[in-house]
Amino acid sequence: MSGYFSVCSTYMYQHRYMDFLLANYKELNMPYPFPVTLSYISSPLLIHGGAILYFDDEDEPAGALGYIYGTGENDYEDRHVIQIQVAFLTEQNRGSRLFLEGLCFLIQHLAEQADAELPQEIHFWTAKDVRKHRLFSKFAKQSENVEGEYGGMSGYKVSLAHLRTYITSLSRDRRVRVCDPEGGTS
Repeated sequence: MSGYFSVCSTYMYQHRYMDFLLANYKELNMPYPFPVTLSYISSPLLIHGGAILYFDDEDEPAGALGYIYGTGENDYEDRHVIQIQVAFLTEQNRGSRLFLEGLCFLIQHLAEQADAELPQEIHFWTAKDVRKHRLFSKFAKQSENVEGEYGGMSGYKVSLAHLRTYITSLSRDRRVRVCDPEGGTS
């Protein structure tokens, strides 16, 4: 794969981010009605956060990640935390290596933010699912399980330091260098 990640820092990229996620609304499988899903996917553009697109080798959007600083339960004042609002790769682009490259890009992007203090923790929620739990529990700690209006959800937390260590260890174990979480991809 010869795709690349790009921060959505201009209106054109932000527009492509929203178009891509809306075009893939059903595949997002978010357990909320459309207005709630729309608020999650657009919040990184509307409040302090960030949006990232993954472009395939034909320069078409094939993945997106959006995050915000802080958590709702702390009125978004806990800026040492980023909360992932949406993370999606098209089915043909899903794979361990690209997932790790996306995590690396996120860590590097956060480190490059000159106006923000480097977050210490990443939080995210997902619908309860055994496969997702196996994947996410490899690098994050499950923090909550809730049953709500929209079904069961699992919350996860991971420190940025632990995520860097995890990525570095995978790169060494597989003898395939995915990236240096402190530097660039290789």
